[in-house]
Amino acid sequence: MPKDDKLQASRFEQKYIISEELALQIREFVRSYLELDENGVGKSNYSYPVHSLYLDSDDLKFYWKTINGDKNRFKLRLRFYNDNLDTPVFFEIKRRMNNCILKQRGGVRRDAVQDLLNGHFPAPVHLVSNNPKQLLALENFCQLMHEHQAKPKVHIAYLREAYVPHDDNSARLTLDRMVSAEAETVALLSTQMRNPVIVWGKEVVLELKFTNRFPEWFGDLVRVFGLRQCGAAKYVDGAALLGENRVMRAAGAMDWAAAGRFD
Repeated sequence: MPKDDKLQASRFEQKYIISEELALQIREFVRSYLELDENGVGKSNYSYPVHSLYLDSDDLKFYWKTINGDKNRFKLRLRFYNDNLDTPVFFEIKRRMNNCILKQRGGVRRDAVQDLLNGHFPAPVHLVSNNPKQLLALENFCQLMHEHQAKPKVHIAYLREAYVPHDDNSARLTLDRMVSAEAETVALLSTQMRNPVIVWGKEVVLELKFTNRFPEWFGDLVRVFGLRQCGAAKYVDGAALLGENRVMRAAGAMDWAAAGRFD
């Protein structure tokens, strides 16, 4: 499970959609500059699973802000990495302020997740860290969730191959494969997906992430492989592929079922 001290709380990022063949060439290139993330060591294809449950309002306000190109926007998501009941779930706020990405997250025990989604701040025993930054992140998440009446909407899953510096978090390169999306209106927190869509097929999402100046070797990588920057928003592209109406209908059906279950 990724460690919090590797989190890039403020960063810039550039995204590219590339072929698997190109991804393998970039893997060889990047090893001259970065090392494999410890979470991928010994794993098949050097990759570990990442799961995110994105929240949105019933009219998909956060989705439409991205579609419309709002330069100051945010997303709310729950992130988890496996089905182990003893591993935490991270509540994350990912903001975009012009071209800068700001990220906050706080981890809680799994048995505290539903209470937090119901609007209750978790008790100290439910927290995985007493770090003030994590506590603040959870408070901010709850406030934004309540303000926008945000609820679970889409489960996104993929396999991540990541490379990091050996001594800091100034740069990070990730290769995300088999990005899958499924409408999900409750926090199942399961890695099993029932009927997902594959967002970019066999294509790979390459992300270059850096905290200050664009590393010179990033520029070399872009030129050597002829990369063309593009948008690759996993939640938004996944919801678009599922269909906005389908995502909204799923939420409405769940609300109806909850209201009428015992009638």
